[in-house]
Amino acid sequence: MAMNDSVNILNSAYLAVEYIDSFLPDNPLQQPFKNAWNYMLDNYTKFQIATWGSLIVHEASYFLLCLPGFVFQFIPYMQKYKIQQDKPETWEKQWKCLKTLLFNHFFIQLPLICGTYYFTEYFNIPYEWEEMPRWYVLVAQCFGCAVIEDAWHYFLHRLLHHKRIYKYIHKVHHEFVSPFGMQAEYAHPLETLILGAGFFIGIVVFCNHVILLWAWVICRLMETIDVHSGYDVPLNPLHLVPFYAGARFHDFHHMNFIGNYASTFTWWDRLFGTDSQFLAYTEKEKKKQLLAKK
Repeated sequence: MAMNDSVNILNSAYLAVEYIDSFLPDNPLQQPFKNAWNYMLDNYTKFQIATWGSLIVHEASYFLLCLPGFVFQFIPYMQKYKIQQDKPETWEKQWKCLKTLLFNHFFIQLPLICGTYYFTEYFNIPYEWEEMPRWYVLVAQCFGCAVIEDAWHYFLHRLLHHKRIYKYIHKVHHEFVSPFGMQAEYAHPLETLILGAGFFIGIVVFCNHVILLWAWVICRLMETIDVHSGYDVPLNPLHLVPFYAGARFHDFHHMNFIGNYASTFTWWDRLFGTDSQFLAYTEKEKKKQLLAKK
C-alpha cells in the first residue's frame, strides 16, 4: 500500500513538473546542442563517445571548475572569504597536487572510463537524441545519484579514518590541512577506487541514457571541488540544494581530521552525531563575531 502511495506521489510530481515545463519558453541552446549531439553520433563510434568523450568531459569539467578557486588566490578582495586565512595556497603544494592528479586521472580513472562503452552495451543504454530524458528527469536522476553516493561516501570515508587504516590510505588526501579546489581528487589510488565506487552505484540504478553519465560527472565534480575550494563565497547557488554541506563543513574536516564525513549532505553526520564538534565550533565563531561587533 505504502509503495503504491509513493508511486502515485512520484507520478503526480512528474505530471506537475511536466505541466509547468510546458509554459516555459523554449531553450535557445537546445537546437545548437541537438545539432552538436547528432554531429557527434554521425562522426564517432559509440566506443569513442563513451571512452574519449567521457574523458574529455571529466578533464574539461574538472579544471574549468577548479579555475575560479585558483584565480581567487590572486584577488585580495576574495581573501576575506577564505576559510583558513592563515594557510594560503603555495605553488609548491599546487604543483605536487597537479602531478598526483594527472597520475590518478590517466592511470587509475582512465582504465575505469574504458569500461563505460561495455557498460552501456551490456545494459543497452541509448545514445540517440530522441531517447534523451527531459531536463527535470535528468536533474532528479543526478540528485538520486548524489543521495546514493553520499551514503556510500559517509560510511567508507569514516572507515578510512579508522586508526588502523588511516595512515596507509586516507592520510594522502589529508596532506593539505587547508584544501583548495584542485585537491578534490588528490588521493591514494586505493582511495580513488574505494570512494569512487559510490559514483557508479547511482549510474547502475538510474542510467537510461549516456547523457546521465556526463551530467552526473559534472554535478559530482561541481560539488566536490566546491567543498574543497577553501572559500565560502556568498550567493553560492549550490547552497540552494536542500541539506547541502558546503565548503565550511568539509574544510572543518580537513582542519581537524575528524567528523563531517559525508560528501554532499549533512543528514548522515547529523544522524550519527559526527558533526557535533563542527556545530560547537560554529557556535563559538558566532559568539566571537557578536563580541567583535560590540
